[in-house]
Amino acid sequence: GRCTGGGFVLLVIMLIPKSNRVKIYSHLFQEGVMVAADDAQAFSHLELKDVPNLQVMKLMQSLTSRGYVRRTYTWKHHYWFLTNEGITYLREYLNLPEMIVPNTHKKQQARPSSRPIGGDDRGDRPRFGQGPGGDRPGGRGGFGRGGDREGYRSGPKE
Repeated sequence: GRCTGGGFVLLVIMLIPKSNRVKIYSHLFQEGVMVAADDAQAFSHLELKDVPNLQVMKLMQSLTSRGYVRRTYTWKHHYWFLTNEGITYLREYLNLPEMIVPNTHKKQQARPSSRPIGGDDRGDRPRFGQGPGGDRPGGRGGFGRGGDREGYRSGPKE
């Protein structure tokens, strides 16, 4: 950042050790996204325990200004997502082969359903509102808020 005052410009540069830079870049490339709490005073990052949160934030700020990540901010957390240019840059920086891609760019494999094929796993328990009398007091069943529509405005039932 730049501070102005008294007719001069002070440029503040943060030096980040290469080991931390490689850890941050490796995590970003592997996951495809980086999350950091909006807390520059935090001693360590949420996922990279031995890296200060400020170093993660500043390195991501640098990648954002170069167009390698795009940033969103919500609920006091920064989210940085790799762009295609960022993937190329990190692949060259980390010396990775073309076949390795971030998790966010991998195809999802079809997962088998967790439910049994014969229906649900609730046994013979009736679902809410499907037992005798439904979910209404007085034993009136029906669907939605309307209940039994045939007796609509016909007076009290006996």
